[in-house]
Amino acid sequence: AGFAGAAMPRVCDRPRQPNEQPCPLDPYVILPEKCKYVDQQTWKLQESPEMVPTGEMPRSVMLTVDRRLVDRANPGDRVTVTGIMSILSQQGGRSEDKKVAIRTPYLQVLGVRHGFEARTADGESLSEFSQQEEEEFRELARDPKILDRLKMSISPAIFGSDDVKHALACLLFSGSRKELADGARLRGDVNVLLLGDPSVAKSQFLKFVEKAAPTCVYTSGKGSSAAGLTATVTQESGSRDFYLEGGAMVLADGGVVCIDEFDK
Repeated sequence: AGFAGAAMPRVCDRPRQPNEQPCPLDPYVILPEKCKYVDQQTWKLQESPEMVPTGEMPRSVMLTVDRRLVDRANPGDRVTVTGIMSILSQQGGRSEDKKVAIRTPYLQVLGVRHGFEARTADGESLSEFSQQEEEEFRELARDPKILDRLKMSISPAIFGSDDVKHALACLLFSGSRKELADGARLRGDVNVLLLGDPSVAKSQFLKFVEKAAPTCVYTSGKGSSAAGLTATVTQESGSRDFYLEGGAMVLADGGVVCIDEFDK
């Protein structure tokens, strides 16, 4: 299971007959045409952005999934994974490192559940709502001044900038997707570009949107290129294989992408 594969016996346990040559080392071989195959995928699980301390890079761990768990999640989904911690031993890539085994930890996935339950400091759930809370949401939606209340709730520590808060409220709730008679679709996404002098709280607004949006990825233009926002080609250190790694635009599919220092 996992990356280790099948464990083959290295010696033959058959009783040796008289005048018979001893079995060589590793006498067993795999017959591919008689094997049964199952689907398998390799995932890369990264810790959520809000749990990463300021100024540090998010950590990640390799996962292996098989059978019914294949394609259960897409890049950018938030999942809760149950699995078995295992170690993968690989030989070094260079000739002088052939005798050195590189041990890489990975997780054999046993179960996948979409989303993870966020809680407040008092232990109350932020993802599951009671019947009373749902009724309060419906009452709030019937308020004719709902837009003003939402605008006042965005970054309340920042005074003024009512037009910016109005735009961010529309961005978080997005527009309505329309389908025309000829089959064309009009996306309802709202894009916001903040321009202004230094120290007018542009980055603070981005940080608030990152924490408020259910699916959001925050990145900076200083450390990413135009190609890095969509996908990057990465070479794996062990097998030296190339694979595509999704960027911020892929990870935030269906959510919000916050790009600071966009002019860089």
